Amino acid sequence: MDDLQFIREYLNIYKQTLFDTDVSKELVEMRNLLLITKEKGKKMVLAGNGASASIASHGAFDFSKQAGIRAVSFNEPGLITAFSNDCSYEMWIKKALELYADPGDVIVLISSSGRSANIVNAAKYAKFVGNPVVTFTGFEKDNPLKILGDINFWVDSKSYNIVENTHSIWLMAECDLIIGKSEYKID
Repeated sequence: MDDLQFIREYLNIYKQTLFDTDVSKELVEMRNLLLITKEKGKKMVLAGNGASASIASHGAFDFSKQAGIRAVSFNEPGLITAFSNDCSYEMWIKKALELYADPGDVIVLISSSGRSANIVNAAKYAKFVGNPVVTFTGFEKDNPLKILGDINFWVDSKSYNIVENTHSIWLMAECDLIIGKSEYKID
């Protein structure tokens, strides 16, 4: 395969994930949930690993600053390493939720594979205590994280970059849906 053919096929995969996958219903459901959350004085808590953690951080900032939805993410190295050391890596996000998530907060969990133990354990905990769970996953359609979600965004791809970039676009589309426009002045 030559370079031009590769890039055309690669971009066609994005076309399929972004334009041929209809997540409109899920975006509206999530918006409605977040507006209720805001009305009740609650917040979003976002978490992921690696690139998904970066997406969570970006989302937390934009939802807070631009959309007026209080949001936090768990990307502080001290918090991650302390909880991982004290509770195990597989349980550190669960522990963070125990300490920082309040009843009624919306938990947004991002995992390309939907199989990361620390993310799945956080979802199980959130479900156990009654917090709504929104998932962003890819790879296998019946992955463990997606099964636990109340609202699910799933990318039909096994490519980390395609899944992660699609998650980012969908999450920022949600933010703009709450704002009500895609172009606005940033103060």
